[in-house]
Amino acid sequence: MTDETLLEISRKLNVLISLSLRQLAGDKEFGGKRTRKIGAGQMVRYLADLGLEPKDIAEIRGTPLQSVRTLLTPKRRR
Repeated sequence: MTDETLLEISRKLNVLISLSLRQLAGDKEFGGKRTRKIGAGQMVRYLADLGLEPKDIAEIRGTPLQSVRTLLTPKRRR
Protein backbone atom coordinates (compact mmCIF):
# COMPACT_ATOMS: atom_id res chain seq x y z
CA MET A 1 0.00 0.00 0.00
CA THR A 2 1.16 3.48 -0.75
CA ASP A 3 1.33 6.28 1.79
CA GLU A 4 -1.53 8.05 0.01
CA THR A 5 -3.78 5.00 0.29
CA LEU A 6 -2.94 4.56 3.96
CA LEU A 7 -3.70 8.24 4.60
CA GLU A 8 -7.10 7.92 2.92
CA ILE A 9 -7.97 4.80 4.92
CA SER A 10 -6.83 6.48 8.12
CA ARG A 11 -8.96 9.55 7.40
CA LYS A 12 -12.08 7.40 6.86
CA LEU A 13 -11.45 5.41 10.03
CA ASN A 14 -11.03 8.62 12.02
CA VAL A 15 -14.41 9.81 10.81
CA LEU A 16 -16.09 6.55 11.79
CA ILE A 17 -14.45 6.65 15.22
CA SER A 18 -15.52 10.27 15.68
CA LEU A 19 -19.12 9.49 14.75
CA SER A 20 -19.17 6.47 17.05
CA LEU A 21 -17.83 8.48 19.98
CA ARG A 22 -20.40 11.23 19.38
CA GLN A 23 -23.17 8.65 19.37
CA LEU A 24 -21.92 7.00 22.56
CA ALA A 25 -21.65 10.37 24.27
CA GLY A 26 -25.15 11.31 23.12
CA ASP A 27 -23.84 14.37 21.28
CA LYS A 28 -26.25 15.10 18.46
CA GLU A 29 -24.98 18.62 17.76
CA PHE A 30 -22.86 18.85 14.61
CA GLY A 31 -23.32 22.53 13.95
CA GLY A 32 -22.89 25.43 16.30
CA LYS A 33 -25.05 26.09 19.35
CA ARG A 34 -28.34 25.62 17.53
CA THR A 35 -31.52 24.21 18.94
CA ARG A 36 -32.64 22.58 15.69
CA LYS A 37 -32.31 18.88 15.08
CA ILE A 38 -29.36 17.75 13.00
CA GLY A 39 -29.96 18.08 9.29
CA ALA A 40 -28.38 16.45 6.31
CA GLY A 41 -26.48 19.62 5.43
CA GLN A 42 -24.86 19.87 8.85
CA MET A 43 -23.76 16.24 8.74
CA VAL A 44 -22.38 16.56 5.21
CA ARG A 45 -20.42 19.70 6.11
CA TYR A 46 -19.14 18.04 9.29
CA LEU A 47 -17.82 15.07 7.31
CA ALA A 48 -16.35 17.37 4.65
CA ASP A 49 -14.57 19.37 7.34
CA LEU A 50 -12.99 16.12 8.53
CA GLY A 51 -11.41 15.79 5.09
CA LEU A 52 -13.65 13.30 3.35
CA GLU A 53 -14.38 13.52 -0.36
CA PRO A 54 -18.00 13.96 -1.51
CA LYS A 55 -17.99 10.42 -2.94
CA ASP A 56 -17.08 8.98 0.47
CA ILE A 57 -19.65 11.16 2.24
CA ALA A 58 -22.35 9.91 -0.13
CA GLU A 59 -21.41 6.32 0.69
CA ILE A 60 -21.47 6.94 4.45
CA ARG A 61 -24.80 8.82 4.33
CA GLY A 62 -26.38 6.52 1.76
CA THR A 63 -27.37 9.47 -0.41
CA PRO A 64 -26.75 10.28 -4.08
CA LEU A 65 -23.41 11.94 -4.84
CA GLN A 66 -25.14 14.88 -6.54
CA SER A 67 -27.10 15.62 -3.35
CA VAL A 68 -23.89 15.77 -1.33
CA ARG A 69 -22.26 18.07 -3.87
CA THR A 70 -25.31 20.34 -3.80
CA LEU A 71 -25.17 20.57 0.00
CA LEU A 72 -21.49 21.48 -0.17
CA THR A 73 -21.90 24.33 -2.65
CA PRO A 74 -21.09 27.71 -1.08
CA LYS A 75 -24.45 29.32 -1.90
CA ARG A 76 -26.31 26.56 0.01
CA ARG A 77 -24.47 27.47 3.21
CA ARG A 78 -26.18 30.05 5.35
